[in-house]
Amino acid sequence: MRYGSVCSGIEAATVAWHGLGWEPAFFSEIEKFPREVLAHHYPDVPLHGDFTTIGKNQYGSIDLLVGGTPCQSFSIAGLRKGLDDDRGNLALEFIRLAQRELPEWIVWENVPGVLSSNGGRDFGTFLGALGQIGYGFAYRVLDAQYFGVAQRRRRVFVVGHLGDWRRAAAVLFERESLSGNPAPSREARKEAAGNAGVRTYSGSTESTVAGTLETTCHDYSRADSFNMVAFQSTANACDAAAAGRNVSPTMRCDAPAVAFDLRGRNGGAMPEGPHDTVSIRAASGGSSRSYIANTNAVRRLTPVECERLQGFPDNYTNIKDNCPDGPRYKALGNSMAVPVMKWIGTRIKELDDEQGL
Repeated sequence: MRYGSVCSGIEAATVAWHGLGWEPAFFSEIEKFPREVLAHHYPDVPLHGDFTTIGKNQYGSIDLLVGGTPCQSFSIAGLRKGLDDDRGNLALEFIRLAQRELPEWIVWENVPGVLSSNGGRDFGTFLGALGQIGYGFAYRVLDAQYFGVAQRRRRVFVVGHLGDWRRAAAVLFERESLSGNPAPSREARKEAAGNAGVRTYSGSTESTVAGTLETTCHDYSRADSFNMVAFQSTANACDAAAAGRNVSPTMRCDAPAVAFDLRGRNGGAMPEGPHDTVSIRAASGGSSRSYIANTNAVRRLTPVECERLQGFPDNYTNIKDNCPDGPRYKALGNSMAVPVMKWIGTRIKELDDEQGL
């Protein structure tokens, strides 16, 4: 299988598919740091810039086109401009590239907000365009937490197959589901973990709920916007974690520290209601503060831990001496989850093997 990757980021697809024996024909990425990561790990793979300028068979024929066009215009954070946004229009540019290349397979990823953007019309436009150029397709929301990583990360995946929707559906849906017998799933919770109005502290700054565990599109561009975890502060855990040698207990079987509210007057305080481990609320009016129980503390996740949350090898983004953390966080937050991509690639390979391709 020879594939082309656009909006490549740091190439979750290639990390996921290397073991399948697949060959990348080209990458396409415009951001500086992800390009440096790609050049470091894959110096022999052509690295294009703006994918809208890729010509027909410029890098030879491909069997699969993969990409996760920018999600901001399809997320709440992006003000839901959808396909009216230049970034949203890259979704249609992805279709145009597919029309030029006509690979057998297409894999496209985006945030769940794409399903309701512009009342669903944006996503309908994308799927309609995919059908017009000859692809049968299926789509499904997959959550990375069910693929072996310790974060909730729901994303929409569209798989297209040239001329046959049944093969696309067979990738994303188990045969039992296709025959009307879906596998049992966990009982849905009545509501997501409470995060409305919740704040996290990082020194004197505050921001929204820790991005690594959010279900929305991550914003790793703000240094104070994510990665707050509770952990045991004994035995120099802070120093070990800062050096990337210690995984937070929230990602192990240990009982994690729990943040809770302390309310009271004149120094008297009693705990009232546990908080999310990662969510510390900044109280209004000074009447309430959030604390960590006993000898625990709160710190942000290290880049190595974020690599693990996305399924990358340790220090995959640590490509040079004194590599800054900020670009690593942003690149990881914008990436696909490696285990999910591996599952999709494996199912495509199994189908091709069944057909003797």
